[in-house]
Amino acid sequence: MRKVGLFMRIIIAIALGGGIGAAAPAWFIRIFSTFNDIFGSFLAFCIPLIIMAFIIPGIGELGKGAGKLLGATTFIVYVSTCAAGMLALFVAKTGFQTLLSPSLLNEVGNPGDSLLKSYFTIEMPPIFNVMTALLFAFLLGIGIASTKADQLMNISLEFKSIISKVISVVIIPMLPFHIMGIFMNMTQAGAVALILQVFIKVFAAILLMHVIMLILQYSVAGAMNRKNPFKMMKTMIPAYMTALGTQSSAATIPITLKQVKKLGTDEDIADFAVPLCATIHIAGSAITLTSVASVILLLHGEALTWSQLIPFILMLGVTMIAAPSVPGGGVMATLGLFQTMLGFDEAMISLAIAMYVAQDSFGTAANVTGDGAIAQMLHAIKNRSFGNRQMDHQS
Repeated sequence: MRKVGLFMRIIIAIALGGGIGAAAPAWFIRIFSTFNDIFGSFLAFCIPLIIMAFIIPGIGELGKGAGKLLGATTFIVYVSTCAAGMLALFVAKTGFQTLLSPSLLNEVGNPGDSLLKSYFTIEMPPIFNVMTALLFAFLLGIGIASTKADQLMNISLEFKSIISKVISVVIIPMLPFHIMGIFMNMTQAGAVALILQVFIKVFAAILLMHVIMLILQYSVAGAMNRKNPFKMMKTMIPAYMTALGTQSSAATIPITLKQVKKLGTDEDIADFAVPLCATIHIAGSAITLTSVASVILLLHGEALTWSQLIPFILMLGVTMIAAPSVPGGGVMATLGLFQTMLGFDEAMISLAIAMYVAQDSFGTAANVTGDGAIAQMLHAIKNRSFGNRQMDHQS
């Protein structure tokens, strides 16, 4: 199974969960329910550690490097990520109610209401709560950036490598079994077929929004550089396809860098922007996470309100800096926001993980492709700031 990508493992897990859940006796399904409860407790224990491990060095590293260019990059990336989340929220509020008819939502109901219970649970209380972890991480990260505390930075990077190992060796490999148990339980409860109907419709909407967001990003970059945005997007196709296979922005950096330079981007800008954006520019994932959060709230009978979801999106733009560069990393970094800002319980978080991971490769591909637009915007800003009015026209 190590040779099978995470996306295929999730698809296999969903298929097996549906098949076994339809035929297996209740006592057998409760074994997986027990595993899910234990895994869920472990995940809850890890969430504050994940937040600290990735936000602290993520913010700390932003204090190094290219001064005004770094500030411009961070500002553009934040606006892009928040705009992507707002697009997803607008579609969710105006389109999901039509896409997901009230009769379907009522029929699905709360997927956790009729699930079989576990045989036992093991309490794993977190070291501190999620909000404490967020505040502490922001405070320490900003402090490291402003005081250049190199020793603290090295400690935070070592801690990040430990938690990254936990995610890649323990959490990610266990996710397919966790998701299989979820779908096994939902199948016996009679909800899985309806849930899959919701999944498919939402996935189609997410992919369409990815395309719309890329067109918007490249339209801005094209206007700033007087280039055809669709020709620019065509140049970035190899990076998009590579990201689909790797599910990692970091692993796609060599291809992204090559294609960004083919756009005519200043070499120094490309070398600076592509590795940085691979870490902090997560517009495609912001669309997915906002859409997933919205549909889960609808499934649980809750209304989508601007007052609840706009602060979530604004925080998402900051928290995405913390997304570890592993498959499923975006949703791992956002679990704390799901809990504190949207009130998700363990069942809702499990659904969010399943929905996000199943399309993670497409979100990563949208992130990576958008990095080319960010680099071209910075290219135009650098040319203007140095008084260079000669634009590099690319046919």
